[in-house]
Amino acid sequence: MENLNNHYYNLFNQLVEEQKTLWRIQKFYLKDSKGCKKCLKFWKEFEKLKSSQAKEIFNLIKEHLK
Repeated sequence: MENLNNHYYNLFNQLVEEQKTLWRIQKFYLKDSKGCKKCLKFWKEFEKLKSSQAKEIFNLIKEHLK
């Protein structure tokens, strides 16, 4: 059972990290990169990737709670 609890912790911890990254991208990185089209494009794509990963982790957590 301890391994499973650690497993839950890992999922929750990673979800928090993904959400923190998304917050930084949305709050700072997109605004700060407005002078560079290439970087702005990168941050927008990275935001989509992180959002997708966060949703995937969240869905895994939901599956485990059933």
